[in-house]
Parts: sequence; C-alpha cells; structure tokens
Amino acid sequence: MSANYKAITATAQVHIGQGRLMGMFCSAAASVPTIAIYDTPDADTGDAKIIDTFTPVAGTNYPLPAGGVTFSKGLYAVIANTVTMSFFYEG
Repeated sequence: MSANYKAITATAQVHIGQGRLMGMFCSAAASVPTIAIYDTPDADTGDAKIIDTFTPVAGTNYPLPAGGVTFSKGLYAVIANTVTMSFFYEG
C-alpha cells in the first residue's frame, strides 16, 4: 500500500478515520515551533496523543519505527508558531 501525504502550516485535521502514521518531514521551522499529534477526528485535544509535544527542526525527517503508529479516530496536529510539516500516512 502506498502512503498518503498532507502538508500543513497551522493546526489542522490531517485525516479522519483509522490509519497508520508512517512519518513526518519538517521543511520549515522558525520562532521555536512546537507540534503535538492526536488520535481524534476533530479538535478534541482531550483524546489520546499519538506523539507528545516536541520542537521540530527544519530539514528533518521523522520516520516512525516498526512500520508506523496506528490511530483509530483520526490524525490531528496542533502547531504553535511557524512550521511546515508533511505527514505520511496510510488510511
């Protein structure tokens, strides 16, 4: 199966429904950005975090081990400050 992708520059829903997050690539980052990834079909940050808040570095690939991380509800990213992040997922 081939991966889907979506690039975002602000807090956004990446995918609704179940799937597998394969990795991410940060193409731009400034002003000490942070990002957190949730398993939620909407903006409910009370749902489980797939990846806790971290500071991405521009030009860095973030592959996930063991074939990726599964999510059951959706893939939602919360971004603070300036960052462009591409998500690679199956779903």
